[in-house]
Formats: sequence, structure tokens, C-alpha cells
Amino acid sequence: MITTNLGYPRIGPDRELKKLVEGFWRGKVGRDELLAGGKALRLAGWKRQQQAGIDLIPSNDFSHYDQVLDHIAMFGAIPERYGWAGGAVDLDTYFAMARGTQAATAMEMTKWFNTNYHYISAELDGSFSLTENRPLTAWQEAKDELGLATKPVLIGPLTFLKLANNPRGLAYEGLLADLLPLYAQVLRELAAAGVEWVQMDEPVAVMDLTAEELSLLTASYRSLAEEDTPKLMVQTYFDDPAGNGETLMNLPVAGIGLDLVRGAESLATLEAHGIPQDKVLGIGLIDGRNVWRTDLDEALSTLERIGRRVNLDQAHLGPSCSLLHLPVTTDLEQALDPSIREWMAYADERLDEIALLRRAHDEGAEAVAHDLAENRAVIDRRRRDPRLSNPAVAERLGALSESDYARDTPDQERLARQKERLDLPLLPTTTIGSFPQTAEVRAARARYRSGELSAEDYRSYLDDKFREVIALQENLGLDVLVHGEFERSDMVDFFAQRLDGVAFIEGWVQSYGTRCVRPPLIYGDVSRPEPMTVEVSARVQKMTDKPLKGMLTGPVTILMWSFPRNDIAPQRIADQLALAIRDEVRDLEAAGIPVIQIDEPAFREGLPLQRADRPAYEEWATRSFRLSSSGVAADTQIHTHMCYSEFNELMPAIYALGADVISIENSRSASELLEAFRDFDYDRGIGPGVYDVHSERVPAAEEIADLLRRASKVLDVERLWVNPDCGLKTRGPAETEAALRNLVTAARQVRAELAG
Repeated sequence: MITTNLGYPRIGPDRELKKLVEGFWRGKVGRDELLAGGKALRLAGWKRQQQAGIDLIPSNDFSHYDQVLDHIAMFGAIPERYGWAGGAVDLDTYFAMARGTQAATAMEMTKWFNTNYHYISAELDGSFSLTENRPLTAWQEAKDELGLATKPVLIGPLTFLKLANNPRGLAYEGLLADLLPLYAQVLRELAAAGVEWVQMDEPVAVMDLTAEELSLLTASYRSLAEEDTPKLMVQTYFDDPAGNGETLMNLPVAGIGLDLVRGAESLATLEAHGIPQDKVLGIGLIDGRNVWRTDLDEALSTLERIGRRVNLDQAHLGPSCSLLHLPVTTDLEQALDPSIREWMAYADERLDEIALLRRAHDEGAEAVAHDLAENRAVIDRRRRDPRLSNPAVAERLGALSESDYARDTPDQERLARQKERLDLPLLPTTTIGSFPQTAEVRAARARYRSGELSAEDYRSYLDDKFREVIALQENLGLDVLVHGEFERSDMVDFFAQRLDGVAFIEGWVQSYGTRCVRPPLIYGDVSRPEPMTVEVSARVQKMTDKPLKGMLTGPVTILMWSFPRNDIAPQRIADQLALAIRDEVRDLEAAGIPVIQIDEPAFREGLPLQRADRPAYEEWATRSFRLSSSGVAADTQIHTHMCYSEFNELMPAIYALGADVISIENSRSASELLEAFRDFDYDRGIGPGVYDVHSERVPAAEEIADLLRRASKVLDVERLWVNPDCGLKTRGPAETEAALRNLVTAARQVRAELAG
């Protein structure tokens, strides 16, 4: 059996890539140093995979920002506003597409299927050209530096087009006619260099495709099969192919890769029909998105079942998806309870599991008896650990009734009471929550954690920052204020560190570009031992006469942005989290906080990829949010925030959340999102983002005013709020103040126009 990997974490164990790229942006790291640092990370990753015994090691899975952006650059799909004149794409143009400049807005960013990884979405205008053969360059580097014959990875043509923005509604057939010759050229050049296998990622093949799209998928690979190309492994992941299975299995390619972790139905399909004899099966048996050690006995049993219909001696055994979604190694988890750490496997440990399973298959289980016994003991210790269960949590969940999932007062009556209490102007202005996390703020937090700064001194420091940000917001003229979240490193792990049943980890995972997160580990029943934000929010509310928002993260987002336990249903975990947030909401209200925002940016992320599975998710996800937000008085206003989501098909579920006000990303999405809310006749408050916080660009007041004018023509102006796209944590103080000043100026200007 051949061992394979589908992708390796690119950021480095301690976010080395982030530091290089951000240093380049600030002018402190030169181009040559950036490129040399990226090369060192690639070489280290290839060496680690080689040492683990992986036969087919991926290349071209590394990126300085995003793999979709790399393909946009490679195929010359670069919008005119970036001034690209052809040829190889320089780093400045490359990063401008991701981040924008003062002269050109950034390209849209959205979620990679149902993960917390964000990609840059291409803007299709029908123009393509091959600027460079990136997969060949990466393959040649591994060959020259390490003597490794790697497996280049490309995003498949249909997936590339399906994930793109297509504002002109160009037909896929015509786009493929222009794009496929470029793919063919890339593949021909790879074949000429001696490449044996190429991984073609087509995760759209697990989604609901039309008959026309399935026909185009077949036509695409039939076209490529006519060329002198390497063996192609069409790789799917994140679900099973369902109704697309027959088309997928009959593609004219050498192999088909399936996710047997999240696409468990694929196993039944294989048992019933097998795989065509002319194809190699890619077996995604090791979880590439969660961190619990693989039950090797169970995995071997699954391999045995597959082997009854498939020739395993030719199969490729690997992870369910790219290991991009995991930290690099558990070796860094020295602060974590060892009895919990032993339950976990990150990217490097996943490689070892793959190699061990191959050895067990090839040489027999007795050859790895010691390893299997150790794995069996770890799995058993986790299963029997008393920390997994909390009877009080189970009792509380069992006592819930339907009244716990709804507000007592009808929507419009609530809104009237809130309007009277808050006394806000037309087009009220606010921010999403966080303010810039400067090096000084991060240093103070680190000094406090290390014990260098006392609790009293840290509180005094934070109070100074809170007073400073309140004064800034008051001077700018914002209507609903926030406390800035200077005490929080991250919107999820801040809460994770204060919840029972959740562990804080040191491992980093890339979310987008240079944004990295440390997903908490949900290992047991979740509960809130004491208030988490109330004391700070109450303290800051006393610093101003304006309404302050209490800032919380919602249950679905905490679940989706964590590594959740895999021994109970996700909806049960969400409800446990919802009860913890519900207690916090009630305590904030009791402390006099009039507006409470429960962020759910991951709500869309959790949506199953196949429509048939979506109603069940929407039902439990909306109920969990309502459980967290209900139980407060009618005049307490509940906000939620969602970003980088396609809302059109989700409008009923979003409405079912019951939030009084929703703020959304909109600055990169033109008016498409607003039209979804208009068409649904959404009759609650909505704040379409008017300032792209993922770009260093400061929008002019007139530009923001124009966005508001357009929004007021689509939505009821009485319900419009004015806010940035997202939190301001990653921005600098000067640009934040300038952008917010323009935001307030624009709101006042449009307010006056509407009044006149």
C-alpha cells in the first residue's frame, strides 16, 4: 500500500511564515529574506514527511498567503485595478489582491467549504494566461534540494471556477475552453520533467452538482486525458460524493481520492460497488480536521472491509484532507495536561499514524503489536476518563423546555422598547467589538501571564486602555460603544480558557493569510464555573453615558472554531456551550449592559455541503443560538455578527436566530448580500459593513456615504446600522481612527440627506 499526504501546514510550528510575511509588509523583511524563509519551511515540511515514511509527498501546497490566490496569479486572472501588465506576478501585486491598497480594493475573501480557512475568490472576466508553472517550480525545488520526487497539487478546473465570483454570469463551458489548455500545458510540462502523480483537488464533487456541471467535470478530465500528462488523482474531501459518485468513478483518470472520515457513506458505496479496475483508490482514513488520536484497531477494520472490494496493494492511504487544518506537532504542547495531550495527534503525528497503518497492512498486525497495544490503551483511557461527563450539565439539558428557546416578547414590541431605552439616531454607528491589539497590548498580556505583571497592575493597565478607547469613540461620535477587548487574545480561546470541559492549546492553525488561531480543545461536558466578561463590561459601562455592548462569542462559532470531542453529537456540544453563554447574557443584563452582541461568524461555515443534510443543521444551530440569547428582558438588545458568508439560501435560518440586529461583511460583496435581505423582507436591524478591516486601505468618507446611499435604497433605512465589516484587532491605531472618523462623517452626511 502506498502512503500519501494531501497537504502540510505551511505556517510553521510557531507561525514563522506569518512573521516573515508581516515583516515584508512593514518593510522590515526584504524580498529575498521572505523567499528564503518560505523555502526553509517547505524543505522542513518535506523532510518531516520523508522521515515519517510518506511515499507521495505533496508539493505546491505551500503558499505565502492562499492557494487559491496562487492559482489566480498562475492563470493570470488578475483584475485590471491592480495594474498588472502581464508576465510573472510580483509580490506587491500578489499581496495587493489579498489585502488591497489605497488605490485598489482587495478581492473578496470567503470560507473554504465548511472550514475556518478563508480563501481569496477569483473575479472571472473570461481572460486567462499562464504566467508561470508554479507546480513545476515547487516539484523541481524538492528534486534539486532533497532528491525528492513529490506529488504536485493543483486545484481542479471545475472547483477553481465554481469557487470564483462570476459577476458577468459567464458560462462555465466557455471559461473551461479557455482555462483547460493552460491546465494541459502545466501538466505536459510536469510530465516532461518526470512527474508520476499529480493531485487534482476537486472538493466541489461532494456538493450538489447539476447535470450540466457533472458533464463539464467529465469533459474537463477527458480533455486533459488526451494530453501527455502524469497520472491524475482526482481528490475529494469534506463529504462523500453522494449522487455524483458514478460520474466521479468513471472519470478518465488514474485515481479517485475519497474522504472516509467526513464522507462515511463512501464506505458503503465502495462495499456495494467497489471502484473501476483501472483506477487507484485514495483512502482518506486519518482525520485531517480534528486532533483526536486515530483508533487504529477501528481503522484496520475499515481497511479490511475496503480490501474485500478494492486492491489495497495499489491504494493510496492518507488523511481525509490536507493537514493544513491542524497544528504542526504536539511536541509544543508542554503546558497541556499530559493525560489529555496523549489523546491528541497533530499533523506530524497523523503522518506517523498513516505509516503505522501501512506497516500493519503490509507486514501484519503482529509487526506493530506494541504500537497497537499502546494506541488501544490511550483510546481506552480517554473513553473512561471521568472528566468527559458532568451530571449537572446533563441534568440541566434534560430540564430544558421550548420556552427556553424564545424571547417572551414579539419582535416589533421588543424593537420599540429598545428604541425608547437606547435613544439612538437614524443610522446608528458602532463597531464590531475589538480595537487594535498593538505590540504594547500583547506584551502587557504576556507579562501578566508570566507573572511579571501583578493582577493589580494589569487591571490598572487595562483600565487605562478602556478609558482611552471609550474617549476615542466618544470623540469620534460613535453611538454604541465597545470596550475594545484588550484583555482578549482571541474571540474563542478567551472563552475556552474560562469554561470547564475545554482546554487551551499552544498549536497554531492558519485561518487566512497571516491570521493564525489556536483552536481550543473541547474534551468534556462544557459549563461556565463563573462569569467571564461581566466585571469588565460593568466597569467600562460606568466610564461612559453612551450604551456599551457586551461582547460574547456564540455557541456555534465556539464549536466550529474548536477541536470538538468526537464521541457525542455536535448539537449536544452546542447546547452545552449555549447554556454557558446564556448565563453570561443574563449576568450582563443584570449588570446594566443594554446591548449584548453574540458573534456567530461560523454559522454559515457549519452548513453541510449537501442540501439534503442542511435542514437538520439549521434546526439545531438556530436553536442553540436562541438558547444562548433568550431569557432577557424585551428592552435588552441582542446583536449578532456574521462575516464572509453567502446568505441567500440561509435567510430563513438567519431570521430564526431571533437577533434584534445583525451586522455582516459587505464591503467586498457589493450589494449582493443586501439584496438577499431585501428579497427576504428582513424586518430587523442590519448593519452592512462599510469598511474592510482586512485591508490597510482607509476608505474615504464619500466612499462610505455612497455605500450607505446604496444600502438605503435596498433596505429600510430605519433599520440600518453603520459599522465596519469585522473587529479591528488586526488594524493599526492611526488607520483605525481615520477610517472610523470617515465612517461617522459619512453616517452624519447621509443622515442629513435623508432628513432633508
